[in-house]
Amino acid sequence: MEIKAEAKYIRISPRKARLVVKAIRGLTPQKALDYLKFVNKRAAEPLSKIIQSAIANAKNNFGLKPEKLKFKKIQVGEGPTLKRWRAISRGRAHPIMKRTSHIKIILEGLNGTKS
Repeated sequence: MEIKAEAKYIRISPRKARLVVKAIRGLTPQKALDYLKFVNKRAAEPLSKIIQSAIANAKNNFGLKPEKLKFKKIQVGEGPTLKRWRAISRGRAHPIMKRTSHIKIILEGLNGTKS
């Protein structure tokens, strides 16, 4: 059984979010939350919220304990890019790309156990 949680249009570059995801990929969700409290990256806060949401989904919808969960997949996709311009000399402009991310987390129970 798969427990899903997703956050879309997060205003952080997918490349920067993937750095934090790479660090928590092998951990359990509980250990990942503990790790994210001390990571000095802006992507840590939205990631911890999504993990908490996935744990709450597992608890409320399937009756699983948080200790018996593991990550099946953590995916950081690219969302739409906000395109802005920065004025420079001689009437020219440089583009500024404000990137967004779609973060998807899928959890599964260890050994298919309940409660």
